[in-house]
Amino acid sequence: MCRWIAYKGQPVFLEDVVSKPDHSLVHQSLHAEQAKTETNGDGFGLGWYGERTEPGLYREILPAWSDDNLRNIARHVRAGTFFAHVRASTGTATSRPNCHPFACGPWMFMHNGQIGGYAALRRKIENLIPDAYYASRFGTTDSEALFLIALARGAGACPAVGMAETLALVRAMMREAGIDEPLRFAAAMTDGDNLFAFRWASDDKAPTVYYRQEGDDLLIVSEPTDRERQRWQALPAAHAIILRKGESVRVVGFEPEAIRLAA
Repeated sequence: MCRWIAYKGQPVFLEDVVSKPDHSLVHQSLHAEQAKTETNGDGFGLGWYGERTEPGLYREILPAWSDDNLRNIARHVRAGTFFAHVRASTGTATSRPNCHPFACGPWMFMHNGQIGGYAALRRKIENLIPDAYYASRFGTTDSEALFLIALARGAGACPAVGMAETLALVRAMMREAGIDEPLRFAAAMTDGDNLFAFRWASDDKAPTVYYRQEGDDLLIVSEPTDRERQRWQALPAAHAIILRKGESVRVVGFEPEAIRLAA
């Protein structure tokens, strides 16, 4: 499983979140504490918003702990909205296009989890991506496929609904194929102005998500980046965090299997 962080607030240097804390994302790439595997060394990625509508991306297949370019970029880039992700592959190749975050237009997405039996369903799942979005399909991961399907199903207007419908659709395909492995989903999505995070699983083992809000600054993580655990709140399973521009943070229910799909 992977580790990630999402930040929205006053502009800060990326290193203040990504590499400086005592249990930073870079540290978690080698010593994760709440993941299936301690090491997340199958690449990493940064995504941030500057003066353009679309995000900037830096992704690399080297482990985060051994890449000097990551530390240098994080030291000099300052942003008010950014993602960072360290990857532990669940089966697809270690390559730059498979490193998170993924981008399409103004939207950016990253994920920790899996589609059970993805290899058997991959072709059917990819068929759910319309041509208009398939041009943004650069890798082979289940994560990127979920992102593009969700955008096609209206996630650009309402991410929670588009993502729930996508997960419900994939779950239906898994059941039809007789796949018993779980679908697990801890993810974040943003267009630079609005931020959304999700925690859900088809079993009782949803990947962990925590969040911390201090003033206007919101930090959402796979696991806390420091030892001051009292500052962090665990996002309950089957819930989402919604932060829309000009509004307060909301935590709402998120239950894809309650979605009724059209015949």
